[in-house]
Amino acid sequence: MTTDKNVSDRELRARLERLQAELGSKEEERRAETGGGLPVGGSFGKALSAGFTVLSEFVAAILVGTLIGWQVDRWFGTGPWLLILFLGLGVAAGFYNVFRFVAPKDARGGE
Repeated sequence: MTTDKNVSDRELRARLERLQAELGSKEEERRAETGGGLPVGGSFGKALSAGFTVLSEFVAAILVGTLIGWQVDRWFGTGPWLLILFLGLGVAAGFYNVFRFVAPKDARGGE
């Protein structure tokens, strides 16, 4: 019985080495096709692009609201009250931009 076990172990090791070599060659082919890293053109790249778009629109709306409030406060000398008001409007505009981005096209009136 030990002879049968040794033969089957040798066969299994040979099969394992052959499969590892095939797997390594397939992996090298995939890396050559995609440029080595994660595939960018697929759904990962689209999701990353959408995330950066939403983030930049949200932050931009808040910054614009804050800058407008700060400048209007300087003109009228009203202290931080218009800054706070326009900051709130900027946050609301940012959330509205995010909602417009993620809403289905039917909810946007067929755009």
